[in-house]
Amino acid sequence: MVSSFNGSQFIKKSVVSCKSFCEVNGSLFTRGQFRGYSSAKVPEDKPVFTEDELKNARKDRLENLGPFVSKLPQKWIPYAELMRLEKPVGTWLLYLPGTWAITMAAIQTSASLGATVWMLGLFGLGSLVMRGAGCTINDIWDKNLDDKVIRSVERPIASKRVSTKNASIFLVAQTVVGMGVLAQLPAQCWWMGLASLPIVFTYPLFKRFTYYPQIALSACFNWAALLGFPAMGIMDWSTMLPLYTGSFLWCMIYDTIYAHQDKAFDVKAGIKSTALAWGKNTKKISTVLATAQFSLFTIAGINAGLILGPGFIGGLAIFAYRVFTMIKNVDLNNPADCWKYFTSNIKTGLYFSYALFFDYLLTLLGFL
Repeated sequence: MVSSFNGSQFIKKSVVSCKSFCEVNGSLFTRGQFRGYSSAKVPEDKPVFTEDELKNARKDRLENLGPFVSKLPQKWIPYAELMRLEKPVGTWLLYLPGTWAITMAAIQTSASLGATVWMLGLFGLGSLVMRGAGCTINDIWDKNLDDKVIRSVERPIASKRVSTKNASIFLVAQTVVGMGVLAQLPAQCWWMGLASLPIVFTYPLFKRFTYYPQIALSACFNWAALLGFPAMGIMDWSTMLPLYTGSFLWCMIYDTIYAHQDKAFDVKAGIKSTALAWGKNTKKISTVLATAQFSLFTIAGINAGLILGPGFIGGLAIFAYRVFTMIKNVDLNNPADCWKYFTSNIKTGLYFSYALFFDYLLTLLGFL
């Protein structure tokens, strides 16, 4: 019996059985299990989506183009999709930390209303353009991964509606516009703005070799929390650093929730994320991160002299309530619920922006 045992055939069958189990129970994958499967070096066939799945993906894409993108000339639409103009949530989340920094700095420097609004507008344009550039970079790097996830199979490059060459040319154009926006800021902002570009251009690579690509994303996505201060003529590191670090932790939380949408597909495609690394501990870890986030925001408020402002106190309380409620209530095994709570962060951040701007107006009027 020993001589007739085919060890390699047994191992092959065992690995295939394990793979089948894990595909059905993707949400149960732990980091160790995923690494074990990866090290087995089993050839991963490209998933073949059914015609109905592809048809529904195409239908969803067309239905969600929105009132602006859908009215663009047909040749422009794929490039608008490269920038994710039809999905502004990323632009808002990139923009919001900058609004906090600009408004806090405006309060500290008693900046004029015109100068503050102008800078908020510049950062808004910069967020739109650079978020678009970041998404284009992501799609170029991920062109052979996006077609393995049903949610991204209709992206312009993955669906062959835009070539890699044309996407690269479009990326250069967006980067030039972004540099033009940066040039409108004070000279002391230039080196700080340029310092973020290496992370922006390499972020998509992190998901290939680490379970923590969210660290790279959070590092560059909240850069405006630093940039907003020198943009208003002040370099207050005692406020800038805790505000940036707290914003970083906020991004780690909401982007991990975002990553839980695709965890079953990510396992098959070999994509890594904190959703897979943290698994069932996501809520516990996120609660710890949120506690640190609001402690850091409180330190930023104290150092900036804003801690007694009614807007800061009320806004931070609303911010904390919404984040902790999100962590408690989100169903991490329900992609639709993950998306709902992920997008809710726009309102969460905007409430804090409005609250800080309220304190700024009180300062201008001499009440603070």
